[in-house]
Amino acid sequence: MASEKLEVILGEIERGEGALPHSHPGIEQVAYLLEGTAEVEVGSEKYQMQAGDTVFFPADVPHRFRATSAKVRVMVIYSPPYLEKPENVRR
Repeated sequence: MASEKLEVILGEIERGEGALPHSHPGIEQVAYLLEGTAEVEVGSEKYQMQAGDTVFFPADVPHRFRATSAKVRVMVIYSPPYLEKPENVRR
């Protein structure tokens, strides 16, 4: 679902999969872990997430997300919408 100012997506990720280090210039992101566990990096900080945890990815800050359990379900919120456009990502 997307609007002019907010996009909400649900994703399922298998162990070892996720997102390599990247950033979204001008786009803030929040991830809420619905099921499973994950390893997250935001800038130089590392976190271990479990179901019920939330992480904030500030605009322009490199971050990484990797599933560490067999299956991860995650809700991701972008503001403004990311819209899966390659020009919205910096690696």
